[in-house]
Amino acid sequence: MGKEISQAVIRRLPRYYRYLRDLLDEDIERISSNELSTRMNVTASQIRQDLNNFGGFGQQGYGYNVQYLYDEIGKILGLDCRHNIVVIGAGNMGQALAKYVNFEKRGFMIIGLFDVNPALIGSSIRGIPILHIDALSDFLREHRVDIAVLTMPKDKAEQISDVLVTLGIRAIWNFAHLDLHLPEDVVVENVHLSDSLMMLSYNIVKKRMEQTARPTDS
Repeated sequence: MGKEISQAVIRRLPRYYRYLRDLLDEDIERISSNELSTRMNVTASQIRQDLNNFGGFGQQGYGYNVQYLYDEIGKILGLDCRHNIVVIGAGNMGQALAKYVNFEKRGFMIIGLFDVNPALIGSSIRGIPILHIDALSDFLREHRVDIAVLTMPKDKAEQISDVLVTLGIRAIWNFAHLDLHLPEDVVVENVHLSDSLMMLSYNIVKKRMEQTARPTDS
């Protein structure tokens, strides 16, 4: 078993991956940690420390081969294989996720949408059927599903998550307005969009206060 990598490092990997994709689109073949630092506004030391957790990937005097580093980070993130996804809740958020084609480019394939709204049942989003929630159990038995996405009211999310775990789902991307607490063998990513918006609001207020406190030229 390899050494434990901190979640802070793991959470920076997608950002490295995104910037490397931009470099490839610019036909840049290699880059130094200092050059990558300038682009990402992260210290070169931090970049080297992060990547050294996985073997380093760089060569002294050469830097990083962009394509190789992009591919290797993709493997670390599990993007070199397909992940089948179901979305529970086909309202505005669920439909927006189903319409986001970039997921498929990363190997995340939404294969089913589920809801209880009779007006939605039987329709489809980009060819993905919207099924009644009662069909979820049979669907999961008939299809390999790696990830369940919850885009539903919080009062139903906990009950549905328990059902999903019982049916063998071991990864949940949760957009409901509560933190799920499930068995240790279930991976949960709780996403609270309002938290991010409140952080933005805090920083706006902080900037205003700093500007107000700043002495003016006489």
